Amino acid sequence: MASTPPPVLVRWLRAAGEPSRLRLLALCGDAPLSVSDLAQALRQSEPRISRHLKILREAGLLERIRQGQWVHYRVCTEPEASGFVRGLLAQLDGRDPQLQRDRTAARTAAAPAVTSSAESRLGRALAAFVAAGGLAQPLRAALIAGMAHPELLASVAGAARECTAVVPTRRAVQGVRAFAERRGLRCRVLQASSPEGPAAADLARAGPSFDAVLLDHPRVGGESLGQLLNDVRGVLAPGGRLWIFEPYESLEGSRERVVEHPLARLRRLLGAAGLVCERLSPVEADGEHVLAAVARLAAGLQLPASAAGERS
Repeated sequence: MASTPPPVLVRWLRAAGEPSRLRLLALCGDAPLSVSDLAQALRQSEPRISRHLKILREAGLLERIRQGQWVHYRVCTEPEASGFVRGLLAQLDGRDPQLQRDRTAARTAAAPAVTSSAESRLGRALAAFVAAGGLAQPLRAALIAGMAHPELLASVAGAARECTAVVPTRRAVQGVRAFAERRGLRCRVLQASSPEGPAAADLARAGPSFDAVLLDHPRVGGESLGQLLNDVRGVLAPGGRLWIFEPYESLEGSRERVVEHPLARLRRLLGAAGLVCERLSPVEADGEHVLAAVARLAAGLQLPASAAGERS
């Protein structure tokens, strides 16, 4: 293996040895991302992110590439610099909560631009999971929140008279609308009030009740997911179903010093929100490991017929 001159190694270490720049290297090591994607993932301004990227580029650790109308950043392909970055990233704990949040947010921010023009294996697998869970029946209204995989929109819009999507960013709104137009799908697309994911106010703005709700990488992890599930329960119509697709790593972690398996954690969060899990399964494709679940309201929480009529 070629040796690195000390001045070059010091330059690399100085560039990478800052918390935000290390997070940027980790994200760009997964996939090429734009300044907008990275700013949303790190919750920092685009000018600040651009300054960090400039330092990493000048050090020779990142490079710019053009993908369509967007400029993306990726780890430098020069062997010595690439080897340094890969070796550095190999030391990171993949279960670190901040790193997991960064990766989930970056995937969601970039998804419409990447997947709206071509289907993915994972998107098709998730659409098949939805169909197997009973979405084929005629539905009055359906809601998708997150929309990391536009293939789900094709399934939902074809099964529901009314379809609404709540997505985290303006760029995501544009991507989902473009996908719907190309496919001839009718769907109202709303931008969430925060890039952190849908909140109770966003769900209320989408509509009073839905026969089907899909949470596709909703950008919240851990115990925060429990609050989102409680909010979703409030807009789920009697007899309706909830589908949720959450990255495996975002459900890893500890609770009161007792390590929970992600499958058990998702089942617990569903139960705590008054939802009965009907099916829970890992789905893996395109290098992603996702937990997919379908649930319904617990019997004691079904709305009375009179209340259901008022909300429909």
